[in-house]
Amino acid sequence: MLKPLSLLRRRFTSIRWRTRVTLWLAATVAGLLVVMFARLADLALALFATQTASRPWLPFIYTPLVGMLVVWLTTRFFQGSQGSGIPQVIAATRLAAQGKPVPRLVSLRIAAAKIGLGTLALSGGFSAGREGPSVQVAASIMHFFHRFLPNARVIRANDLILAGGAAGIAAAFNTPLAGIAFAVEELGRKLETRTSGVLLSTIILSGMVAIALQGNYNYFGHFNVQGITLDIVMPALAAGIGCGVLGGLFSRMLLWPQRHAQLGLWQWRRRHPVWFAGACGLLVAILGWLSGGMSYGSGYTVTTQLITHDTSIAWHAPLTRFLATVITYFSGIPGGIFAPALAVGAALGANAADLFHLAPQPMIALCMVGFLAAVTQSPITSAIIVMEMIDSHELVISLMAVALIAKAVSSRLGPELYQQLALGFRPAVDTVPEQRKQTV
Repeated sequence: MLKPLSLLRRRFTSIRWRTRVTLWLAATVAGLLVVMFARLADLALALFATQTASRPWLPFIYTPLVGMLVVWLTTRFFQGSQGSGIPQVIAATRLAAQGKPVPRLVSLRIAAAKIGLGTLALSGGFSAGREGPSVQVAASIMHFFHRFLPNARVIRANDLILAGGAAGIAAAFNTPLAGIAFAVEELGRKLETRTSGVLLSTIILSGMVAIALQGNYNYFGHFNVQGITLDIVMPALAAGIGCGVLGGLFSRMLLWPQRHAQLGLWQWRRRHPVWFAGACGLLVAILGWLSGGMSYGSGYTVTTQLITHDTSIAWHAPLTRFLATVITYFSGIPGGIFAPALAVGAALGANAADLFHLAPQPMIALCMVGFLAAVTQSPITSAIIVMEMIDSHELVISLMAVALIAKAVSSRLGPELYQQLALGFRPAVDTVPEQRKQTV
């Protein structure tokens, strides 16, 4: 008869448990890197605000130079790290499922570039977020650890990339449930039954690591919404339709270079990406000057003030943030659109509340979820992210309704943004030589 110690040793050295420990270690590392990225992004935003507070002319020089440097490094050394990061993860998931190499989309080199160059871009005032890049960072870490699994056939590489991307959202927003929803709704559309439990545990663990290090905080603060009645129905309907139209337009603009690649502007960008990034940086600086600095950065500070301090905002804030985010994306720097999209929604809600003499907090929440759902066409993920910030169960149904309406309207104006953008990464990866499959 085996002793209890021998039984325990055999159990915890089995392939199943070694697989779990490897995945949990990968999730922990991914969570730590996402938290580090968040801290660096905060420092970059604070540095830009400090340096430009008494020098309003500085962005006209500094922002274009930063954009040119970041894009030069991206195109010269880190192809695949430009843009949001979510389309790359979607493309990598599809390619890995076909047995094709993905080192130009998810790798340690890409993860390092996403963190370093993304932070540098934020220090230049570009209107970008760290949430999309965090998806690519976490997916890269999980894909790297796939080689250390005791039996790599138990969990497929594409499933691990999917779980890593979802873990990035969970850690970036401090919301593990949003990460799970994002995995199902946007990245993979399904989880394999035989591996779903283990993969979901890695997503949750990565989110818990972020919570342990940063505290159980709310991403933009905490709404305190009280006294919701049936009077919210018409504002919710208006928010869903209006944000759906604007979010659909936003997505169409981001897809412009892909769908109209023959235009002279985009051909010039392909020939001179560094100079194009400099021109985009100058436009971002002009918009920042026109908006009084409100369109710089991710929008985190302005949105937090709207939510927690009930402050007023200029009428042009949604427009300048909208345009600054589109131009930032066109520049080709590594940066996401989640936080800027939420900032556009918050500004729209604050302006709508002032215009129609409504309570600001509910309208801000409704427009945040509406615009994000319209841009990403992921209503469940968008609703969960904003629900985490709501101190009112009465508003939950309205949030879900606005998200679904906005998604329905946006889908009439164009295809799903991330899924469409992911198609642009296929040709570059298909040409990667077979011998590079094992490179980091």
